[in-house]
Amino acid sequence: MEFLNPGYLGSQQSFRSKFTLPIERYHQPEPAAQLKTLVQPLLLRRVKSDPTIIQDLPEKNEMKVYCNLTAEQATLYEAVVKDSLRQIEESEGMQRRGLVLSTLMKLKQVCNHPAHFLGNRTTSDLAGRSGKLNRLSEMLEEVLSVNDSALIFSQFFEMGEMLVQHLTASFGEEPLFLHGGVPARQRDEMVKLFQSGNGPRLFMLSLKAGGVGLNLTQANHVFHFDRWWNPAVENQATDRAFRIGQQRNVQVHKFICAGTLEEKIDLLIESKKELANSIVGAGESWLTELSTAQLRDLLVLRQDAVATEEGV
Repeated sequence: MEFLNPGYLGSQQSFRSKFTLPIERYHQPEPAAQLKTLVQPLLLRRVKSDPTIIQDLPEKNEMKVYCNLTAEQATLYEAVVKDSLRQIEESEGMQRRGLVLSTLMKLKQVCNHPAHFLGNRTTSDLAGRSGKLNRLSEMLEEVLSVNDSALIFSQFFEMGEMLVQHLTASFGEEPLFLHGGVPARQRDEMVKLFQSGNGPRLFMLSLKAGGVGLNLTQANHVFHFDRWWNPAVENQATDRAFRIGQQRNVQVHKFICAGTLEEKIDLLIESKKELANSIVGAGESWLTELSTAQLRDLLVLRQDAVATEEGV
């Protein structure tokens, strides 16, 4: 807006004090309504779920899949939280911000799989050690049993490699794997093969490499194995399947480890969804500004979130 209409929303400092802080931090409705009034005449938004835009697009059904941590994951999770909070309390400025982001990355890896965090996937068995992986395997077995196809997104290349390894061993069918290191020609061949319906029924994609510019309507299931905190990025990835040309309803499954930072940040995102729909921010920098007490509440594991030996 500043580029198109310089000065229309005031200076950066005045915009922050008048709109950003009251809306994002204090959730005040009046500044949000005022900002909407200012920008609404200049912004035109059209979404393909609007029947006046596309009348024959199928439904998109989004659901959150809550998974329990295994005992191994819970032990690693609590160790990371304890060590990281101690370091964060003793730091400040840029060092503190770096530690917060590093902690978030480590906990995401623990929630995905112990081998992802420990880096020992070549020497350890993957099955049975991750609540997410256990649930993904169960759901994909159902998908394949009815001859459906699925996209599986992860923001981590290493996790994508592990999932391809595990799913190949589990189902005897090696998924396609698109990541940033795949050349353009090979990428096009992957898309063509998947879309033909004659190739693998599972397509593993790194979120950034596969999040835009692809038409993968052969899939009617989308799995987000690990969450990206910017909902716009996830929506772009989902729209590889939910787009013009899709003939079936699309089922979107977002995996969340119950009782961890994944569940708590999901609640934060939900509470800000109305704001995100109008002004979408990127990245995780807002998390670095939380106080240590707020971070502790965000990160500490809820004890009832760990799977029992019976798998409950």
